[in-house]
Amino acid sequence: MKFTKMHGIGNDYVYVNAMQERVADPGSLAVRISDRHFGVGSDGLVLIDRSGVADFRMRMFNADGTEAEMCGNAARCVGKYVYDKGLTNLSCFQLETGAGIKTIHVYPGLSGVEQVRVDMGLPVLEQEGLEQSLHIGNDAYAYTSVSMGNPHAVLFATEIDSLDLPLLGPKFEHHSAFPNRTNTEFVEIRSESEAYMRVWERGAGETLACGTGACAVVVAGVLRGYLQRSVRVQLRGGALDIEWVAETGHVWMTGPAQTVFEGEWVLR
Repeated sequence: MKFTKMHGIGNDYVYVNAMQERVADPGSLAVRISDRHFGVGSDGLVLIDRSGVADFRMRMFNADGTEAEMCGNAARCVGKYVYDKGLTNLSCFQLETGAGIKTIHVYPGLSGVEQVRVDMGLPVLEQEGLEQSLHIGNDAYAYTSVSMGNPHAVLFATEIDSLDLPLLGPKFEHHSAFPNRTNTEFVEIRSESEAYMRVWERGAGETLACGTGACAVVVAGVLRGYLQRSVRVQLRGGALDIEWVAETGHVWMTGPAQTVFEGEWVLR
């Protein structure tokens, strides 16, 4: 099976052209191929396929084999993949995901597509209110729930680099408040136009970046009065430019996509 390793500011996945390759059990394959010691090494597996309702379809599987609805960094990489490989000559096209159809704009450079802009759609907020709380042990945490097609719990804090995310992250992910588990963002506000975040991703652990998480951070920050609608979000792997458009309510994400290497995986 031919594959391409790609990353969006450090959020790395193995990409497979499912129009040419047959993947019988993608969940199981995701676990094996994502292993950073015995596999290719990645945050998960992404299949690129035909779509009956858009130009292409993306399915993504976390490193633990679970299928996720959406990944912003993966969507950007899919945009680069299909354009660089000549699967489309359109600089703007539609991508079917588990969270609906997304509009992709690609911006080619001298070495192929370098920047990709994605219409991430409308955020969905919990009806209970902007600020909710939960208890972990003896500590109470305030958070804002935002869905960008997948669930996010956004927490605003200080000195987030000192947090022990491998200890704290799973306690949020598997908390009874989130029956389908959740992605969790820990955020420092640096100015009204800049935020810094760390993320614990559902099914993957701490990753260097999360595109949907960055979108959720800006939505929560605007609603809480911390951020303006156009924000640069700094993540451990790089930066994303996020804009929550007041007129349409849609969230736009712009950032890089890069190919790391290509290879072949022996199916067994």
